[in-house]
Amino acid sequence: MKNFINNAFKAFDKKWALVTAGNTENYNTMTISWGGLGTLWNKPVATVYVKPIRYTHSFLDNNDYFTVSFYGEEYRKDLGLLGTLSGRDGDKVAQTKLTAVAVGNSVSFREAEITLLCKKIYRQDLITDTMPQEAIDKYYVDEAPHTMFIGEVIDIL
Repeated sequence: MKNFINNAFKAFDKKWALVTAGNTENYNTMTISWGGLGTLWNKPVATVYVKPIRYTHSFLDNNDYFTVSFYGEEYRKDLGLLGTLSGRDGDKVAQTKLTAVAVGNSVSFREAEITLLCKKIYRQDLITDTMPQEAIDKYYVDEAPHTMFIGEVIDIL
């Protein structure tokens, strides 16, 4: 049980993931290391955090579905690239070894080890009034706080 819990925590923080929203004709993806899996309103959920300045944020806002996908270590460089380049500036996925595929009402990548297809059920901008000062000082001095997106996990591929 302890290994299961440790691996669940490391899935986002150490291994990273991609959050993707849109359809195969118009989507964006970005690397995330903040997120979690759990239960809310008796539903299995995935929670991700994205800053409003990120291009993917508008795709999450404008779509009812998103995916969270996890990859083997051989794709670490690709995830690093997708976390530093913006889709506003061009097709960043074309610079990787990843292949976009339709997954339900969203998009993931053929190379994913696991993809969670999520239906957005809640969205909330984080507010600094209730945050520890050290978090504000580290993450939000020059930028607006993250938005939390919670999706019901409706399929695991």
